Amino acid sequence: MSVLLLRLAGPMQAWGVESRFNYRGTRREPSRSGVIGLLASAHGRRRTDDVSDLLHLNFGVRIDQPGQIETDFHTTKDWRADSRKPLTTREYIMDAVFTVGLEGDRTELEQHRKALLNPAFPLFLGRRSCPPSGPIVLDIVDTNLSDALEQTDWQASRWFRRKQGPSVTLSIVRDAMLSEEADEIISDIPVSFDPTDRIYERRAAVIRSVQKDNVDSRRKRIEAAVEQDPLSVLEDL
Repeated sequence: MSVLLLRLAGPMQAWGVESRFNYRGTRREPSRSGVIGLLASAHGRRRTDDVSDLLHLNFGVRIDQPGQIETDFHTTKDWRADSRKPLTTREYIMDAVFTVGLEGDRTELEQHRKALLNPAFPLFLGRRSCPPSGPIVLDIVDTNLSDALEQTDWQASRWFRRKQGPSVTLSIVRDAMLSEEADEIISDIPVSFDPTDRIYERRAAVIRSVQKDNVDSRRKRIEAAVEQDPLSVLEDL
């Protein structure tokens, strides 16, 4: 098997799973339905089109830069009836970076990679108001999903890496294998994106972590400077 690796970064992202009516929340990491929707858009599929051929891909996310949750309030007005609609509360993740892995057959993943590099429709990170801040595709690697998410280079922004310590712990949320006990059940398998008949099924997910060295840590450089004795060069004179 192979894994298509994506870097999802932008000023705002929103990955709702349990959103209802006037409250539109977000998970702290990309949802499976959101990423499948991203692929479908790249291939030029509309919301009413079938996406069943995309559902077999194994899915996982590594949280490289968690960002922070911000809440926005939306008001709308029906100009035809000159009436206001109820206030809508929407959550967004600000300044976050995620590494996403999709595991499947390499030939199929190459087709998805090509579509993401030349998308038929504009790509967005969960909602139309959330465009990506740079290229999405990282690479295709010939390994399993778990190893790919653990071994891929840390994708956080440099300003964020400089603020962290010499070592960081990154959380991973991925599909559970048959031999693993689920840590969470998430309702984000998109059977249908049809606005009049949206259907989502549940999946079992596990939560893991991986340690990464941080060569850009400002704290590490400060500690090295403190440990260095500038007068030590005089000892041999």
